[in-house]
Amino acid sequence: MRKVLFVTTISGFLTQFEKNDVKILRELGCEIHYASDFQNPVYEYDEDELQNMRVITHQISVKKSPAKLRENANAIRELKKIIDTEKIDLIHCHNPMGGVTARMAAHQSKMRPYVVYTAHGFHFYKGAPVKNWLLYYTAERLMANYTDRIITINNEDRIRAERFPVRGVTQIHSVGVDEQRFRPVEELRERKRKELGIPQDAFHIVTAAELNDNKNQRTVIEAIDRIGCPDIYYSICGKGPNRERLQRLIEEKGLTERVRLLGYRTDMEEVLQTADCFAFPSKREGLGVAAVEALLCGVPLIAADNRGTREYAVNGKNAFVCGADHPEEFAAAIEKLRTDPRMRQQMSEACRDSAMEFTLPAVDCTMRKFYENVFKDMGAG
Repeated sequence: MRKVLFVTTISGFLTQFEKNDVKILRELGCEIHYASDFQNPVYEYDEDELQNMRVITHQISVKKSPAKLRENANAIRELKKIIDTEKIDLIHCHNPMGGVTARMAAHQSKMRPYVVYTAHGFHFYKGAPVKNWLLYYTAERLMANYTDRIITINNEDRIRAERFPVRGVTQIHSVGVDEQRFRPVEELRERKRKELGIPQDAFHIVTAAELNDNKNQRTVIEAIDRIGCPDIYYSICGKGPNRERLQRLIEEKGLTERVRLLGYRTDMEEVLQTADCFAFPSKREGLGVAAVEALLCGVPLIAADNRGTREYAVNGKNAFVCGADHPEEFAAAIEKLRTDPRMRQQMSEACRDSAMEFTLPAVDCTMRKFYENVFKDMGAG
């Protein structure tokens, strides 16, 4: 039986995004291990769910920040011990520091396992700060020497990764979204709006993302303030370090009755039924699963232009595409959708079909072939 170790910086990542990969590997006869910093969760996760998935967990000291040198050096030693003790055959690592620590540990281990790295959006990209190129490009170029295969989730990253010294690069359309869970359910709209306190005739904007500078919720708040219409409501779903800052901005703009921070939600498939549009103002996205979920629910996007949103947002068809730092463009897009119900309906009808290539069945097919090819590379075992 082959042993596979998933490594992530962010605990909860496996149950949030990688359940289908675990299922595929189980069906291929593998034993699954998962190493992360479970003491610092970003995504909510259920320990019982991991046990039910028969995933063996390992606590490691990995930290998101490259500046946490001591902790990440400890993580490399911890991972090396796990690899050698458990006799790991294949590592599939995620997140920048999860990828660095796992690949360093694999290189130093006795087992020298086959290594796959999924880049959920390189931190170096067209228009990225110079420091990102100096730090992250240099690190990824170096780590490629300890990597067998790279998976990317957008075209721009795929082209860059193909220049690295690896055996192969595969592009997938996200981690796969459940198209049965995320679908239009018109009968939920009225009930869920009552639950959330959204008037039935209001124009409701929804965002789902971590509350941080990159996710850029501030731009949408400023756009709503520019419009000055009392019938626009904005629900921001997610948690993160910018919560207090965003709450102060909402209060300063006098929007506390209409712009609410709802925290992390486990019912996004229902919240999206209440939305007239989904705002996705991120400055940087590798892809943006939350936006794909909205499209599958038939909700048009107002999205910032970046390499991730370019994979699915078609201006004027299923989305309005704006500059990330241009609240006036977001305001104009909101007004177009708010004042033209016919346009909104036409865009809504185009949304679901435009996102079908990002669904679980499509990605499952790609990843199953990917792992089968990896095992062929590794040889019979």
